[in-house]
Amino acid sequence: MVAIPRPLATSRFARARWLVLAPHADDETLGVGALVAQAAAAQRLAGVVYLTDGAGSHDAGGAWLARVRRREAALALRRLAGCDAPPPLFLDWPDAHPHQADSAAWHATMRRLAALIRARRVDAIAVTGADEPHCDHTACRTIAIAAIRAARRSVTLFDYRVWTDPAVPPARTMFRTQPMPVGQRRHALMAHRSQTGGAYGPGFRLARDAWRMPGDDILHLTGIADAR
Repeated sequence: MVAIPRPLATSRFARARWLVLAPHADDETLGVGALVAQAAAAQRLAGVVYLTDGAGSHDAGGAWLARVRRREAALALRRLAGCDAPPPLFLDWPDAHPHQADSAAWHATMRRLAALIRARRVDAIAVTGADEPHCDHTACRTIAIAAIRAARRSVTLFDYRVWTDPAVPPARTMFRTQPMPVGQRRHALMAHRSQTGGAYGPGFRLARDAWRMPGDDILHLTGIADAR
């Protein structure tokens, strides 16, 4: 039997303080744009954190492209969450080269996230799922789990899906956000000009099929990490 998503708005998580972790700038819009918008409207958005710097998405990338990706992410977030939302946080990992779990850089990031979880009183985290095919997406989830444990705070972890094979079964418990206003998610995605057009030369370009996004998000409940 296929599980039916429950309405997030009538669940106990409707009043949670949400932190969104995105592997790349644009994943926040593709995966959880509705969640970001609705949590911000309810003043329950603790923040959006980007794992990678985006500098490797194009052949001629580098520090200049990382700056472009930051500006694009900030604009997309304003279009989703408004000007009063917390500014995005960038962790600046290199694209497609996640730090190893035994490295100093990995542990420094984990401690930084744990401190953020405590400081902003995060109750729920949305992060890319374990079955995502990109190494940055799975690394984002791994470090989120470690940060929750280090934060010593009860936090509910939800997966969202960007590139997961549709054949992968859903979680036993899922929640559905309310739909976004027509066009709002597309407007946010268009802020990521480097990912949707050819202005920056050869490199990654989001397929036009991916521009057709649903109005709502599905969140897959994975569990509650409680280290208190």
